[in-house]
Amino acid sequence: MVEIESLWLIYIMLILASYRFTHLIVFDKITEFIRNPFMKEETITDSNGKTKKKRVPKSKFGYLLNCYWCTGVWSAIILGAGYLLFPKIFIPIIFIFSIAGAQAILETFVGVGTKAIALLDRYADKLK
Repeated sequence: MVEIESLWLIYIMLILASYRFTHLIVFDKITEFIRNPFMKEETITDSNGKTKKKRVPKSKFGYLLNCYWCTGVWSAIILGAGYLLFPKIFIPIIFIFSIAGAQAILETFVGVGTKAIALLDRYADKLK
């Protein structure tokens, strides 16, 4: 029987791996080739009469690849089922994605903190 401590560790790793895998599919430049066939460019005019081009999904599958919540469900299913059915194959994948997911979360906090400090420094200089 699997100990409860290792189940929690696997659960946290699956959460982090699913987060990173979802981000990889929906946002990252490296997987743009997967999304491109399901996207189209539309010209949109705002209330001021300004036009701009925007990429929008051209099919239901395009929406699935473009929607963070939708892709998150599918990545959780893929990684969770993969772990349950083929643990020897999926544990290394989950391990790597979980490290990358945790790193991405940390980088977000550090990046926001760094930008906030730079912004505060800029305003502090103006107050002097």
